[in-house]
Amino acid sequence: MAPLTNGKVPKSTKMHSKVVIIGSGPAGHTAAVYLARANINPVLFEGFMANGFAAGGQLTTTTDVENYPGFPSGILGPELMDKFREQSIRFGTQIITETVSKIDLSARPFRYWREGEEHDEAETADAIIIATGASAKRLGLKGEVTYWQSGISACAVCDGAVPIFRNQPLAVIGGGDSAAEEATYLTKYGSHVYVLVRRSELRASKIMAKRLMNHPKITILWNTVATECQGDGDLLNNLRIKNVVTGEERDLPVRGLFYAIGHEPATSLVRSQLQTDLDGYIITVPGTTQTSVKGVFAAGDVQDKRYRQAITSAGSGCMAALEAERLIAEEEGSEEA
Repeated sequence: MAPLTNGKVPKSTKMHSKVVIIGSGPAGHTAAVYLARANINPVLFEGFMANGFAAGGQLTTTTDVENYPGFPSGILGPELMDKFREQSIRFGTQIITETVSKIDLSARPFRYWREGEEHDEAETADAIIIATGASAKRLGLKGEVTYWQSGISACAVCDGAVPIFRNQPLAVIGGGDSAAEEATYLTKYGSHVYVLVRRSELRASKIMAKRLMNHPKITILWNTVATECQGDGDLLNNLRIKNVVTGEERDLPVRGLFYAIGHEPATSLVRSQLQTDLDGYIITVPGTTQTSVKGVFAAGDVQDKRYRQAITSAGSGCMAALEAERLIAEEEGSEEA
């Protein structure tokens, strides 16, 4: 069958593929490039607003990406993902702009169904790479949509060095280790960092909590929540905050707000069939992308709750491709023998 790009296989024709990739971020496309160059003819389902994101994942919602190697002047997130996609297509990846909504990992070849075709005959694959990513949890504050990526971020490492935050007062929401790490990191760039903690104590480990409380450029606002994000229509410049004990509300002038309240991995498709941790992240064999089911690999933020960077996602996508290619080669070799 001739490769289809951005196509849809007619319902009367069901595909069997050596490797199917579910997800279209750096992990998925890197896996696709490696597999396509190895003549595996991968099929990549980029989804249609899957997990709330356009094809390309979280990077499609970011502006300047300055920490991805090879782009010394930075590059817009959507542009970077367009380049990933172009490279996948160049080497022959079959990209399908549909969402995989159901999957059966109980036996190989694995069976899967597209959204809207759950009652039709399944399509099959010898190996599957899950690269569906994760999304930052948001609070749904008034003004949040207006100033998302215009002063509001969920990744200090990704965005902290952006010029609009330099030498400006910043705020972090959260009370765990992630919040402590993000706030400490932001002191390199901001003039001062306020940490909003809903409770009267931190959930962070003792060593991280001590580091946070002793830092001269950090102020912890206990029993405090944000109620509204305000700005000039283009950039954030103020938070309305409230003390949950006294009920007092006031303004907190800041130019940046960073959420550190966790991420939600997009694992609902496979959570009941693959081993996951308590937060829903897919567990992989240490040093590999192999999941608890042979032939199913997980790459990117769907299995990485620590780093969550485009470059680490791309690296794990490479690993998944090499491991899937090796598995298929070994099985084809044994069949020939």
